Amino acid sequence: MNIGLALGSGSSRGWSHIGIIKALADIGIEPNIICGTSIGALVGASYIANNLEKLEEWVCTLTKFKLARFFNINTSLNGFINNEKLHYFLNKYVADDDLVIESFTKRYAAVATELETGRELWLTKGSLINAVWSSIALPGMFPPIKNKNKWLVDGGLVNPVPVSVCRALGANIVIAVNLNGDILRKRFQHPKDRIKQNTGVVGKVTYFVKEYTNSVFTNTNRDDQPPSLFDAIVGSINITQDRITRSRMAGEPPDIMLSPKLSDIGLLEFYRASEAISEGKKCVQRLIPEINYVLEMG
Repeated sequence: MNIGLALGSGSSRGWSHIGIIKALADIGIEPNIICGTSIGALVGASYIANNLEKLEEWVCTLTKFKLARFFNINTSLNGFINNEKLHYFLNKYVADDDLVIESFTKRYAAVATELETGRELWLTKGSLINAVWSSIALPGMFPPIKNKNKWLVDGGLVNPVPVSVCRALGANIVIAVNLNGDILRKRFQHPKDRIKQNTGVVGKVTYFVKEYTNSVFTNTNRDDQPPSLFDAIVGSINITQDRITRSRMAGEPPDIMLSPKLSDIGLLEFYRASEAISEGKKCVQRLIPEINYVLEMG
């Protein structure tokens, strides 16, 4: 039986994939087909390259200060992320540059979006790191990545939970991880409350990324204050991914759906990895009876 694991997009919420993979292994389930979108592609690549333990150890030590070091304070026109530091991170905790997808015993695919046409691309051959980088290239945070003469961006724009890719690669049973199940329930934090929390150097960096346009708003009524530009962008991304995910899941339902409860973890709160990983494990534990039933029937 070929078991496929479809690891969905969701930025910092994606650290829960680590907990899910480990919890599945604890009950004897090791998928032989791994398909990922965005952060799901990153964690999936680390898994097939046998670096998941190293990745977990590092992300659980991540702090706001360490996270701030990945940002370009000068706000490059190409994106906020420092590509050199990201490349070092990917090499150390995901895979080396010379590793190719075809060399692994597990089948792997990363989903990306062709910027010019909007086409969904499945990266199943060639450099593992290039596939990951293409899939995580969230517009505004990362510059588009050129891969085989095509400019690629985040795969979450077209296929947030790649069930269809698992099926195409030969999976008989697909376990899908949807990180977008409850993201629209999160309420925006009021700008004045956010200011109180953003103290110190790291707070100022975070505040700059999130709030640099708030000064154009002059309305002093608390209830009438609009969300920041950053919150509006994040909210829009959440809405888009939620709607796309619902549509894709209706037409391409998985055999098992795992939906960790992660709505309180923000888009860039990568330093909350321990919480996300823990919830990933709990999500699997809650569904063990259903998982066992589906596998027995399969």
